[in-house]
Amino acid sequence: MSPQATPERLGSARLAFFERGAAPVGAIPDAILHSWQRCQRHGLAVHAQPHVEPIAASRLRELRQRRERLWTLARPEMDGLAAGLASSGGIVLLTDEDGWVLDAEGSTGFLDRAGRVALMPGVRWDEHTVGTNAIGTAIVEGRALQVRGGEHYFAPHGILTCSATPIFDPHGQRIGVLDISGDARQPHLHALALGRQVVDQIEHRAFERGLEGCELVRLHHQPALLGSAREGVLGFRNGRMVAANRAALALFGLERHDIGQATYEALFDQPLSRLHDDGMLQDRQGRVLHGHVQAQAVQARARRPAMDAAPPVPVTAASGTPTLAFDPGAEQRLSQALRVLHAGLPVLVQGETGTGKEVFARELHRRCVRAQRPFVAVNCAALPEGLIESELFGYEEGAFTGARRQGSQGLLRQAQGGVLFLDEIGDMPLSLQPRLLRVLQERELSPLGGGKPVKLDFALVCASHRDLSLAMAAGGFRADLFYRIADHVVVLPPLRELAADRRSLVLTLWQPLAQGRQLSTQALELLAGYDWPGNLRQLQACLRTLAALSDPGGRVDVEQLPAQLREGNVAARPPSAACRSMDAITEQAMRDSLDACAGNVSAAAKRLGISRSTLYRRLGKH
Repeated sequence: MSPQATPERLGSARLAFFERGAAPVGAIPDAILHSWQRCQRHGLAVHAQPHVEPIAASRLRELRQRRERLWTLARPEMDGLAAGLASSGGIVLLTDEDGWVLDAEGSTGFLDRAGRVALMPGVRWDEHTVGTNAIGTAIVEGRALQVRGGEHYFAPHGILTCSATPIFDPHGQRIGVLDISGDARQPHLHALALGRQVVDQIEHRAFERGLEGCELVRLHHQPALLGSAREGVLGFRNGRMVAANRAALALFGLERHDIGQATYEALFDQPLSRLHDDGMLQDRQGRVLHGHVQAQAVQARARRPAMDAAPPVPVTAASGTPTLAFDPGAEQRLSQALRVLHAGLPVLVQGETGTGKEVFARELHRRCVRAQRPFVAVNCAALPEGLIESELFGYEEGAFTGARRQGSQGLLRQAQGGVLFLDEIGDMPLSLQPRLLRVLQERELSPLGGGKPVKLDFALVCASHRDLSLAMAAGGFRADLFYRIADHVVVLPPLRELAADRRSLVLTLWQPLAQGRQLSTQALELLAGYDWPGNLRQLQACLRTLAALSDPGGRVDVEQLPAQLREGNVAARPPSAACRSMDAITEQAMRDSLDACAGNVSAAAKRLGISRSTLYRRLGKH
């Protein structure tokens, strides 16, 4: 409400809008008017009594656990604010990105009053639920705003004046909201500015540990302000800006949607080495900025989504993974796999190296109902065999020599509530497969060294470049584990078998890297005609190399292509075994095993890890 919007003027605006159906333009802030209009479209009856109940304590604990990183970052500012607001009769609230209140602290007296209108932990304050309010409306508007007294949609909320500021992660994704609320009868002239200042501190703290694979550039006009929340922080990966704080965006006149799009060359007139050497850097506007470069963060073995994990972005120069966007069948495969995942069943993704199995799994996570919960990717082939059991299942303190003092949660528990992706599961040691099977069957985990069993809740996606039906038939993979993880099998075709136009595929991948570079017609034809045994990963790596070796605006010709492309295509390979009929594969493996055992059915069945009756039945059908 603007300073001129007195209670009488606001009352007239409410009467005009809710009784006469008029739009009181100019009488109230535009954001409030638009919110009222949205609430009416949602079907909220303004004279109804909003009835909101907090969720159960157990669900609230789960909600807080899933937002632990946000809570950790915000806690120092929450404590400082709460101490000041306790004496002035206000409270500070922290919500998640959807408006669920995680915590509320401050004046005990006002906490009681706020509780009468359900402004408390465990309640979701979004527009759909409680009408116009600072938290929900700030989420819709994507910016900080204040809602005073009668500007709230529902009359009972008129006792509140609330100032909410969205909290964004380094990659521009909203992860929460900080709200300062108080008695509407008291002035709250500086609450919105205070909230913005506090959120700047929270967002600045998110960069403290660095970002995986990023060079962090910290800049300001005044050297004395470097290290403060007022410094601009930019994260670059392969020359593309993939992270930025609010101060950096304001410094260069950028918006959050520019994160992932803007390049280093578009912002600066000098190489980054100047900042290393001189502590100063000139931008494209001719301004000299002071700063320094923070070293890249160490890559974690298991990639877990947190506030410092990059969100999915379209293929760019910074992206090292292939995309499924070009395969016409990808959407159908994703849709089917999503339905299976939502039914609580596991999905197995098979395909050659480089076909995008992890990309497929991450897209499933992004689209599924667990999208806001963890995605934990575990490469079963990369974990040392001697440590894989402790890494997966966790352990208690003192479980073995060299164990961490506090024990370890284990990767399976880190996926709680989200999606567990077991990559290259075909390379998991045979000795470990029975324990994994037992955990998947019982959905309960007992850490190494004892400890109370833990109930597990995650969706399961597995992947392997091996044909697991062949590995199972050969005795290298347990049949019971295979049937536990392979309720739905997705086969990703190799690049050479994609029906899509190869030229269009190459151009689609090239476009984000080009920066004015042009592929000659002959170079494009050779790129499109190559078989690419490494599939999309190899093709994209080749294009990134061509971009790095040529100048922006230049022309890439045949001479710059790798030798194997200039000298001729690789020999066409037969379709992968993963694309063949599973029935035919299984039958052949059974016959091979029977031949190897000189017709001894018992020995052949034992070698395959199946019963004699199964072997008789399967071969009898043929």
